[in-house]
Amino acid sequence: MHDPTPSGGGSGEPLTRADRARRVANVLRRQVLRGAFPTGVLPDERDLIAEFDTSRNTVREALGLLRDEGLVARRRGVGTVVVGRAYEHPLGELSGLAEVLQRHGVVVNEVREARTVRPPLSVARRLDLPEGSPAVYLERLRRVDGTPLSLDCTYLIPEVGEPLLARGRRTLENHDVFDLIETVAGTPLGTAEVSVQAVVADPATCGVLAMPAGGAVLAVERFTRLADGRPADLEFIHVRGDRLTLHARLDRVRDASGG
Repeated sequence: MHDPTPSGGGSGEPLTRADRARRVANVLRRQVLRGAFPTGVLPDERDLIAEFDTSRNTVREALGLLRDEGLVARRRGVGTVVVGRAYEHPLGELSGLAEVLQRHGVVVNEVREARTVRPPLSVARRLDLPEGSPAVYLERLRRVDGTPLSLDCTYLIPEVGEPLLARGRRTLENHDVFDLIETVAGTPLGTAEVSVQAVVADPATCGVLAMPAGGAVLAVERFTRLADGRPADLEFIHVRGDRLTLHARLDRVRDASGG
């Protein structure tokens, strides 16, 4: 079977098989990540060929892309099975990553560092700390069902961070930082500013997150304020790009004239 030639009067070059495979992979990837295959097995090649109206070679190339991403694998006598998954994090709520991930599996935090430090000047300024003043630094490796997911590096103002340190590593391993800030430090959170950038992970981060060399991570910077407006913490989070999707429902904003 030959892939259909795109029509519609466009003047661009005909699509290559790689282009068509990418399109098929885009749809299948979303289905895999959303759990559209409850048995864990994808439709066989004949069904996929019919669904996407494409060739066997294109389907196989698309499945190869997903295999290279660690999402599926080929098993003799079974077919193409789901072996990887991603976790969805809503962007419309102020919640810790662990709070969200507990809906999906067993979350374990490995405390790599927890101590008082002199923060970099840029961090101190963001936290409204005088130059040379201390801050509390936490570094934790987060696993979900045993799989490394994120490396979280957090700077907290002393008022918020020191009560957390006093509780010891066991508490830091079993609770989300946001939860500890509000329950242990007794300071309610207010707002947060979040920025996300996709970057190629450095070798050390790849090693910690058990990723192949050159893998992509979502570099998340989150600056959180207390309910009274004071800075609480500044987090630098590196999340495996193949294991997390960011989700939001956005409304179209229109002016009073309806324009």
